[in-house]
Amino acid sequence: MNRQIEVCENMLHEDPLIDLAVLGQFKSGKSSFINHLIGRDILPVGVIPVTSVITRICYGEQERAHVSFFDGTLQEIEHAELKFYTSEAENPGNLKNVAVVDIELPALREYSGIRLVDTPGLGSVFKVHKEVSGNWLPEVGAAIVAVSVERPLSEHDINLIETLLHATPRIVLLLTKVDILKPSEQREVMQFFKQTLKKELGHDFPLFLYSARENTQRYNDSLAAGLFHPLSLNHEQEFTSILGHKMRSLIKGCLGYLDIALKSSMALDQDRDLLRNQIFNEKVGYETVKEELSVIARENQRQTRPLLMKHLDRFQAPLTEKLTRALQEELPTWQGNLWTLTRRFEGWLTEHVTEEMQRISETEYHHFYGTLKKAHMGLSRSLEAFRTLLNGNVEKVLGLPLPDAEWQIEVDSPLKPDIKVLYVFDFHFDLLWFLIPMVIFRGLFERHFIGEIPRTVVINLSRLAAQWEDALNKTIDTMRKQAVLYIRDETLTIEAMLSRPQGQTEEISTLISELRGYLI
Repeated sequence: MNRQIEVCENMLHEDPLIDLAVLGQFKSGKSSFINHLIGRDILPVGVIPVTSVITRICYGEQERAHVSFFDGTLQEIEHAELKFYTSEAENPGNLKNVAVVDIELPALREYSGIRLVDTPGLGSVFKVHKEVSGNWLPEVGAAIVAVSVERPLSEHDINLIETLLHATPRIVLLLTKVDILKPSEQREVMQFFKQTLKKELGHDFPLFLYSARENTQRYNDSLAAGLFHPLSLNHEQEFTSILGHKMRSLIKGCLGYLDIALKSSMALDQDRDLLRNQIFNEKVGYETVKEELSVIARENQRQTRPLLMKHLDRFQAPLTEKLTRALQEELPTWQGNLWTLTRRFEGWLTEHVTEEMQRISETEYHHFYGTLKKAHMGLSRSLEAFRTLLNGNVEKVLGLPLPDAEWQIEVDSPLKPDIKVLYVFDFHFDLLWFLIPMVIFRGLFERHFIGEIPRTVVINLSRLAAQWEDALNKTIDTMRKQAVLYIRDETLTIEAMLSRPQGQTEEISTLISELRGYLI
């Protein structure tokens, strides 16, 4: 609810552009659609999910692009550089901490007042900061939900549309990749979508067909006439309608809590402890659920190191062999006394092992997220179970359900650790280099150098695991804190309502009447 309030406040005080968001599951054709609409390959597309951050495109007198970072800095870039900030390939997991990318194009003059928004595909566990699709939904002004005809309307799509209904009255469905269907099949799919949405959500939504391969201009013209031109030409009226819709959704959420407060206030004071005990029984007590969340986090944190080592152990033998082979090729070219050779070896080993550890970290990090994903699922299930029990108790005792709440644990991809190589050289004969004839003993020391490689590889693979363990476990603990904050806030809200003193019934009733007046 705080997020909804923030969005409404921003809309009242900022430049009233209508954010027309293109949303949907990953690989539903969102970026390709926007590229064809504006007639430029601005956004990255590919055969794998590519969009990494929120990208907004609107009319501007000159072509410009700038990147806003989470630290508050702003950087203007060339269009050719966009992929380095918006694509998953060049900015994996949004490691560059990009908040949003804004693009201005003179070609969008006829759609002035509208800002197209390309979003990362929904359905991924990892949501980078608040601007990623799931948590960005309250900001939607109007929405195009892209659904590929390659797969049927899913539960995720229906849930997305249901969530959007709280944010905007302007929702249309875009059926993409329709070129793979015959005209008769297209009509059949459209009819299925209409019937399914009417049955599941009780609403009729405008449906548009789209293909980036065939009849693209005809599809663009249809969208322009049915959506873009009405939004642009009636901008002030549409903006006011969208803001009013968001305000009404916010009011409905407030009314849900106020109804509970009114029911509680109307109860006799002597019954309040009884009501509280009935609602917050031992299964939904704050401390009980908090401990359960801690157990989930600790158990997954305990498993992080073994899983990391299991994956990294496979690199021990090939890495040892690779470094040994490389050292054997270089050793004959090294000249000097024992002290010189020792320093040369230490520098060589540090450089090569550091490079290999960094390479493993950068290419294998996706395989390190096992316990992070398990912790996310476990914490989310525990939260859902807590709220289901709490809702059942509130409804049983007070006769009212809890209002809907957006409980979504954000999972920030952990920062890759700063790889540092630990090298411990046990012998110090090099201090006596002037006493050791290298002509006689060089072979012995070369074998010793080579013999140090397996131990160094083991040590540094272990340190790499330790560094990633620290990063991953910190992220798990952050998720736990988010979950604890959710249950604390919900518990405090209900307890505050149950503990209101007598004499506020009339005040709450008046407030409810006033708020309901805004919904008429």
